[in-house]
Amino acid sequence: MDMQGTAALVTGGASGLGAATARQLASMGAKVGVIDVNYEAASALAAEIGGIALACDITDTTSILQAMHLARERHGPARILVNCAGIGGAKRLVGRDGSPMPLEDFERIVNVNLIGTFNMIRLAAADMVAQDALVDGERGVIIMTASVAAYDGQIGQEAYAASKGGLTSLTLPLARDLAQFGVRVMTVAPGLFMTPLMYKLPQEVQQSLAASIPFPKRLGKAEEFAELAAHIVGNLSLNGEVIRLDGALRLAPR
Repeated sequence: MDMQGTAALVTGGASGLGAATARQLASMGAKVGVIDVNYEAASALAAEIGGIALACDITDTTSILQAMHLARERHGPARILVNCAGIGGAKRLVGRDGSPMPLEDFERIVNVNLIGTFNMIRLAAADMVAQDALVDGERGVIIMTASVAAYDGQIGQEAYAASKGGLTSLTLPLARDLAQFGVRVMTVAPGLFMTPLMYKLPQEVQQSLAASIPFPKRLGKAEEFAELAAHIVGNLSLNGEVIRLDGALRLAPR
């Protein structure tokens, strides 16, 4: 898909992988809606790239519909959706004191990462399928952000791994479901990336994590994720697949 003049939505777009993706798409001519719960940060980025800031909680249907309405008024219906919104968290199933992990901790992560992403997709897809097909029959592209934890989740990552594993499992059925409309669905599973969460860790911890990556022996750059997202948008044959972007990393149990 040619991004020039095409409307795009990026969730979690105010920071990290989402911000890099918003910048990349805008640099290639897309009209980007920066979706985030942090409206102030989204506004700053939108001003930088000539996009629109959209305050939105992806777990709230009304919030999504309001954001999509504003984006549609400014940019027209979106043909590109990149889902980067998500949260982390780790807790052992049974704590040192013998108490079980609170069910709310599991529900909170799954609700944002899996259910929230699906909520965003179902509403955006309805807009995409209603549009006229492009010359190649395509109507839209949807990208989800999983994690290598979906495959080799570590101790304490039950909730996070389950939420990201759900996204990997959603990829093919969503692609098959939307194929009749010319809407593609892809997922990227990043490894260890230099995101705001990683920046908060001590330098020695960052170096230790980087050393665990076979090659390149450094943390991933958000721009590398963004470049892959842009390539997926432009490559019509990429559909129904999950791409690990991890430098051959396989997570150890802890």
